[in-house]
Amino acid sequence: MRMRWDAYLLRGTQDDFSDFAAALNGLTEHVTRLGLPGLARQCSALEAETLAHMTQRPEDHPLAKETARALNGEVDALIAAIAAARKQDPSAKHIEDDPTRTVEWVKPRSVWMVAPKDSSWAAGLAEQLAFYGFRVNEYRWGVALPEGEAPFAVIFLPDSDGGVADNIGRDGLEQVARVRERCPVSQLFYVGVTRSLDSMVALMRAGIDITMQTDDKMAALLSRILDMVQIREQERFRVLIVEDSKVAVAMIKRALANHSIDTHAITSPSGILDAMDQFQPDLVLMDMHMPTCTGVEATRVLRQLPSYQATPIVYLSGETDIGLQVEALRLGGDHFMTKPFNPVLLAATLKTTVERHREMRRASRHDGLTGLLNHTAAKTELDAWIASGATGVCVAMIDIDHFKSVNDTYGHPVGDQVIRSLGWLLKGRLRVTDIVGRYGGEEFIVAARDTKVTDMRSVLDRIRAAFATLPHAHPGGVLRGSFSAGLAAQVDYPSTAELIAAADDALLRAKREGRNRLLLAEPV
Repeated sequence: MRMRWDAYLLRGTQDDFSDFAAALNGLTEHVTRLGLPGLARQCSALEAETLAHMTQRPEDHPLAKETARALNGEVDALIAAIAAARKQDPSAKHIEDDPTRTVEWVKPRSVWMVAPKDSSWAAGLAEQLAFYGFRVNEYRWGVALPEGEAPFAVIFLPDSDGGVADNIGRDGLEQVARVRERCPVSQLFYVGVTRSLDSMVALMRAGIDITMQTDDKMAALLSRILDMVQIREQERFRVLIVEDSKVAVAMIKRALANHSIDTHAITSPSGILDAMDQFQPDLVLMDMHMPTCTGVEATRVLRQLPSYQATPIVYLSGETDIGLQVEALRLGGDHFMTKPFNPVLLAATLKTTVERHREMRRASRHDGLTGLLNHTAAKTELDAWIASGATGVCVAMIDIDHFKSVNDTYGHPVGDQVIRSLGWLLKGRLRVTDIVGRYGGEEFIVAARDTKVTDMRSVLDRIRAAFATLPHAHPGGVLRGSFSAGLAAQVDYPSTAELIAAADDALLRAKREGRNRLLLAEPV
């Protein structure tokens, strides 16, 4: 982004300004996807200012000196904020540089809690977070927070004496704003806001990212925080361009390349099926009028093939007849854009469409109760590891002990909570690069690569000991459970099927030998 802004200051052309806007847009999406709300706000503010100067007329550039000077100051401020955030770095993705250097596996994720004195809710939440691998520091309202490394998240709980409960008081909002400025990369929660639009908007303006009402359960907050742990880098977007004009293709490819979107273009729809099979695009950008057949006809063909029934299709055409545009959408299109196009708007539309489609696919790969990978997705990822030549792969199969008796004695809602708690524990204490999945019922699968089986055994044993002490509430009090596990290493079992089968055999031995233990698979 800096390089492209400097190029614009040097040459002052419309193309250079468009390149800068594209780089800024990509940066905004990147920090948003990584869960860095403070930086995302700063990027969005600069992007809004930049887009105000995006025009189709080359003669509008270079910008007036005063305008360029103001934008330059905002660019400098943003880059300084990014530099500060990298120094604080609450561990990008929170992974040790060398996964075999320590069997602690992940750095403890720091959470700050701003709460009133003697709050039983805060004490219970702190205890739960500690179980799931977080280091919690509590502070009182009005007390200055420490300097140094910013936390993973900051949780604000209402202080009725300080006027921050029903009517969000000025002092409380000012403290939130100070924390927001102090912790630009942290996620800020406010738990206990009343069902009031004014209160919720005031908190968000002060810097709160997520507001939760007083009737929200602790489980909802834990789930939101643990979901943040699993943020992963997205794959680059792939767009297939179907356009008969070589000039239009060149313009589109340049606009999308500026936004880190991979493209492949064909100039005739007759080759679309081969292109779909080979390129496997996330989205098809379709011209409407082409020599051999129309874009609508090509779309109707794709919609009849099971593999591409859900692939997003966006029309980019000079067609201005609203009736024809509506008919094109009715017959299988997802969106319609007209030429000439704004390159930033085109890229943003395509990215948003692809992201929504990926989110739907992602939901189909995750277990609804725990949020972990489901059976099929976990095995697919493990297959991909083995096929790619990954080394040091270890697989563990985990099963909750005597789970049927939990359901029979306390009911299925309590059983679901026990399953969810183990899922959260695994998610909180393992790395985001590890495979963590619900294999079925009360059984889980965990896999790690580039590690030693002794290290993984040590980590899983600590998780097993923690789960045995974790209280699960039910109407009659609390219960505690345990799990058994079997662990197998790739050095002894080279294929996915052999690894899982060996870990499963070790799990069965652990259950036969008394449960609440982890056993290694016996080498062949």
